[in-house]
Amino acid sequence: MPELPEVETIKRVLEPQIKGLSIQKVIAVRPEVIGYPTGAEFCSRLTKQSVSGMARRGKFLIVLLDGGDRLIIHLRMTGCLVLAPADYPQEKHTHVIIEMNDGSQLRFSDTRRFGRIWLLGDDETDTYSGVEKLGKEPFDADFSAEYLSACLGKRKKTIKECLMEQCVIAGIGNIYSDEILFAAGIYPARPANHLSGQEWTRLAEVIPRKLSFFIEKNNLTPEEYLESKGQNYRNTPFLQVYGKEGQSCPICGAALCRMVIGGRSSTFCPHCQKEME
Repeated sequence: MPELPEVETIKRVLEPQIKGLSIQKVIAVRPEVIGYPTGAEFCSRLTKQSVSGMARRGKFLIVLLDGGDRLIIHLRMTGCLVLAPADYPQEKHTHVIIEMNDGSQLRFSDTRRFGRIWLLGDDETDTYSGVEKLGKEPFDADFSAEYLSACLGKRKKTIKECLMEQCVIAGIGNIYSDEILFAAGIYPARPANHLSGQEWTRLAEVIPRKLSFFIEKNNLTPEEYLESKGQNYRNTPFLQVYGKEGQSCPICGAALCRMVIGGRSSTFCPHCQKEME
């Protein structure tokens, strides 16, 4: 699933291309991926609107429209969003096509059809997408050790699981929780209520720093992004522990280990991230 750095990359690639364009036609090939409103109303309301910009909130992409409406997109596991010329080969699992006035098409595809799109009016409360339930962004000015400790410091849940709770921190998933905990030197299965004040401080510093690092490393041109069909994420060479069980720790050389926490795989260094009794 794309996490915050990947979703931010998509936003940075697409926004300059679609800002200022108007929507000429909307085709819902698979209306079931539209979470709200109905497929027919979605197509009707979106047609003739103009794009004023894009935003990201956690793992959600938001297309901002001139009239105040907003198109909210969650890619989930396999969703992709690309801008392509009308004659560019279409992906097999393309479910929504938004035709722009310059001849390009904003296409949403999703092999497993878990992704969703919602269209909310300027005066509509969003009770559909889940955006309103998100916690702080890691780059918020008031994202701090005090905030993390207040939200999570009394929890018995593992710190790995806590970092992925979107209602506390928006945007972190399985990949970057591993990378963040490694950088902070914290054992992923430690209960959150066992962390010290110093460790909360370290996490508050590491989280935005590591996510910023991966955003910058994932920089793509529009041409590269389209050629990759919206999935050319470049962070893999820069990951230090995620998915590298059995390989050498980049810091101490010890063999990286894997465990399952809350049903999710977690890779860590047993030397650099020691279990505390």
